[in-house]
Amino acid sequence: MTEETDWVPQGIDLERPSAARLYDYLLGGGHNFAHDRELAERFLVAQPNAREIARHNRAFLRRSVLFMIQNGVRQFLDLGSGIPTVGNVHEIAQEADPTARVVYVDYEEVAYAHSALILADNPLATIVQADLTRPGDVLNAPETVGLLDFTEPIGLLMAGVFHFVAPEKNPQKIIADYRDAIAPGSYLAFSQFTRDLMPAEMDRIVEVMKSSRDPMYPRSRPEITELFDGFDILEPGIVPTALWRPDTGLYDGDDPKRAGIYAGVGRKR
Repeated sequence: MTEETDWVPQGIDLERPSAARLYDYLLGGGHNFAHDRELAERFLVAQPNAREIARHNRAFLRRSVLFMIQNGVRQFLDLGSGIPTVGNVHEIAQEADPTARVVYVDYEEVAYAHSALILADNPLATIVQADLTRPGDVLNAPETVGLLDFTEPIGLLMAGVFHFVAPEKNPQKIIADYRDAIAPGSYLAFSQFTRDLMPAEMDRIVEVMKSSRDPMYPRSRPEITELFDGFDILEPGIVPTALWRPDTGLYDGDDPKRAGIYAGVGRKR
């Protein structure tokens, strides 16, 4: 049985769940299908803290964007941006500075279609439908070249997406290609799932996601640190999402180890 809705892009495979639509469901969005919701419920059984993890990751994205704005960055490349939801990067950045520019990148059909719709009347934000593991396709896309100035600092955002990049795709080279394309003084905001914090739950998640189009590959803190080659990792380092410069200056919530995800920000030398 398939779902018929007026927002579904033509030709989309409704039978195969995607990570973007699963994340949308966990955040309370409505752009997901029955198979995505079924996968998400299995994900919640494997990791009961999944909704909180998603919320903390989204909050980290917001804080990192505002940090970059405060440090002079006015343009952003958001890789694996996902389905539009409250607190998109262009909303955060352009509220702080209406001249801020944002290029979103996602290969998922629903994420692309809805981003294009939302951004149709925004000349300072756009979406590229591309695979982030092919940096050349992203960096040379007309939308990217037309909106971003690579001689000036750029905020490179990889929030909650790199755990979908398989080791055989050479993760370090992927990030290095993006790093080499951006100017000194640019920033990388990065977060991804790890086995370091909740190993049993992470192992169950990996099994669940094998049935989706986006299997998962958790990484340890040392492995994530290696991905920051060429960037100076800023304080407080690679930490659970809730502990990366929380708004209050102190973290007073649940055990931060239950965040399930490490996060960090680096500045290109």
